[in-house]
Amino acid sequence: MKTINFGEHLTIDGYNGQVKSLNSKKFVLGCLKELPKILSMKALAKPEVYFAPNNHLKDPGGWSGFVVVAESHISIHTFPGRRFLSADVYTCKNGMDTEFIKNYFKEKFNLQELETHFIKRGTKYPANNIA
Repeated sequence: MKTINFGEHLTIDGYNGQVKSLNSKKFVLGCLKELPKILSMKALAKPEVYFAPNNHLKDPGGWSGFVVVAESHISIHTFPGRRFLSADVYTCKNGMDTEFIKNYFKEKFNLQELETHFIKRGTKYPANNIA
């Protein structure tokens, strides 16, 4: 049975970002509207952004948002009190421009340092229907 790679997943953790951007629902929402268009992804619904309050553990609260796209999803979680951002871009397309996406987040949130991971998902995904 022939297999193909199902998708690609980029995780981004950004440090020492701009508090004003990290603490703005409108700004996070704008990124979730803009990035799928730039990446030629089709949004299946409007992006959603919610405030997540302090949980009295390591999470001091911030904004969590996501957009479901035909190709999978994009999510952004901000932690203004820690000047930290955690984001995911997951797509079933191949050939993700990881450098562009990393620079997008770095510039938008004025992140001083990035920690990223690129994961090939579904490496044993069947090339044809098997059911």
